[in-house]
Amino acid sequence: MKKIILATGNPGKVRELNAMLEGHYQVVSQKDMQVQEVPETGSSFVENALIKARNAASQTQLPALADDSGLEVEALDGRPGIYSARYAGINATDEENLKKLLNEMKKHSNRKANFCCAMVFIRDAEDQNPIVIEKRWYGEILTRPIGSNGFGYDPIFYLKEYDCSSAQLDPKTKNQISHRGLALSDLLAEILRIE
Repeated sequence: MKKIILATGNPGKVRELNAMLEGHYQVVSQKDMQVQEVPETGSSFVENALIKARNAASQTQLPALADDSGLEVEALDGRPGIYSARYAGINATDEENLKKLLNEMKKHSNRKANFCCAMVFIRDAEDQNPIVIEKRWYGEILTRPIGSNGFGYDPIFYLKEYDCSSAQLDPKTKNQISHRGLALSDLLAEILRIE
């Protein structure tokens, strides 16, 4: 089975993507390969995903899969967006990011939000034709965290059609319907088509 490097240090993402890629690739985390992380200096999810993928591929000589994702809140003009993981500061915890966001949302009645995921696959660091997929998952912001599955903003992301937060979904369901699940499904179809 082919090896692919997963260009993320986020254990939640590694867990989710591993479950989704099972049977297709032997996924290796960049942490396991001692890949030095690179600053995410892009101005969009796609740019940041490409930066991470090229960095991992150049350090390991393996094909790389990277995603950059985050929460976009309508009332906050799309924030936290590409700064989702560090919204409350560089080394902020999930709890600190949630607290800051919920605090900012106190004065807003518009609770509409979406998760966005940009996912890229490159064959090597010089690949000029990366596969790029971007997907969104729509919901609303709750007033308090509910549920213990998932990570990040999952406990405050409400899904009307399921009448629960993203953190209350079982992992299998989440992997089928989430921004990351949809992006990976399309990306896998593209990878398998060109190989």
